[in-house]
This record gives sequence, structure tokens and C-alpha cells, in this order.
Amino acid sequence: MDFAPLTLAPAHWQALQDAYATPPRAYHHFGHVRAVLQHCQAVAEGPGWQQPAEVYLAALYHDAVYQAGRKDNEAKSAALALRAIADSPGLASVDAGRVEQLILLTAHHGELGPADVDAEAALFLDCDMAILAAPEAVFSAYDRGVAEEYKGVVPGFLYRAGRRRFLQGLLRAPRIFLSDFFDQRLDAAARANLRRQLGA
Repeated sequence: MDFAPLTLAPAHWQALQDAYATPPRAYHHFGHVRAVLQHCQAVAEGPGWQQPAEVYLAALYHDAVYQAGRKDNEAKSAALALRAIADSPGLASVDAGRVEQLILLTAHHGELGPADVDAEAALFLDCDMAILAAPEAVFSAYDRGVAEEYKGVVPGFLYRAGRRRFLQGLLRAPRIFLSDFFDQRLDAAARANLRRQLGA
């Protein structure tokens, strides 16, 4: 079951679907959002969310603007979320600043430790990174999808070197997942995927 503590207006929902289809994406499409929402639901059924509406909107919009290699994807995605909140009387009680903060934090995967974020942000970021612990075939498809998105954007050898650095950094980190909830459940599977991908 997907996590859905509020309902977006049909026009905003359609605009969101359109955003995730542009440009065509091999991984950062709406299927990724649905996977993140499934992990958000697991949190809802476990430790729970203090701000479920804000987490939901951040999950929906966090990759709404995505062009491989750009540094402003998260900022543009956050801006899209803020416009939708401002345009929706039904979202008047939503903490727009918190939605923006959560989306902007996704630009820093692999750079943050548990002490760098609050407990709820840690859970949200881990929902986005839970793909690292997916079954082998799903993880491999994710890795191929990200590579496909970068094809023609940066030379292949540069992409492979950068991707390897990122995955090695995750594997070397004391914690891949920032929350205890995800660390306890997914760390072993994530490390197995990373070692296999790196040939380590």
C-alpha cells in the first residue's frame, strides 16, 4: 500500500505525473516515487511520522525536476512543490518550509551522517536510499537505469569513475542508512549489493 496522508488536486497530480515523464527517465520516474512511498508506509506502520503530510509532499516532488548531471534539480523540484502548496487551499496547513528542506536534503545523499539531520529527515532520506538494499535484480536495474540517464550527458569513463567513487563512499561509511529503523533492517543487504557491484 502506498503512503498517502493527503490528496492532491487532480490538476496538481497530473502536472506531477507530467513532470516525472519529462525528460524520459530510466530510473527517476514515477515508479521510483511509488517505491519511496512504500517505504514511507513502512515507517508509518513502524516508528511513525511526526509530519506525514510534509513527508508525503517531499516524497512526491523530490525528483519532479531531474536532468542527469545538473546541480539544481533539487532546488527546482522544491520550487515546484512550493508552488503547488501555495496554489492549493487544502494544503494551507502544510509546513512548506519543511517540505522544501526535506527535498533539498536529497542533494546530499552519501554526505550526511546521523548527527547531521533530525530523526524524521533521516527516515525520509533513508526511504529514498532504500533501493540500495533491494533484491539483486532490482538493484542491478536501478544501477543500469542511472547509467542510462547519464548516457550522452557525461563521457562514459567519467560517469563510471564518479559512480564508483559514490558507491565506494557508501560502502566505507560507518552508516549507509541514517535512521536506526533502516540501518537495522537494510544495512546488510545494501552492503552485499554494493560489494557485488564494486567487485569487492
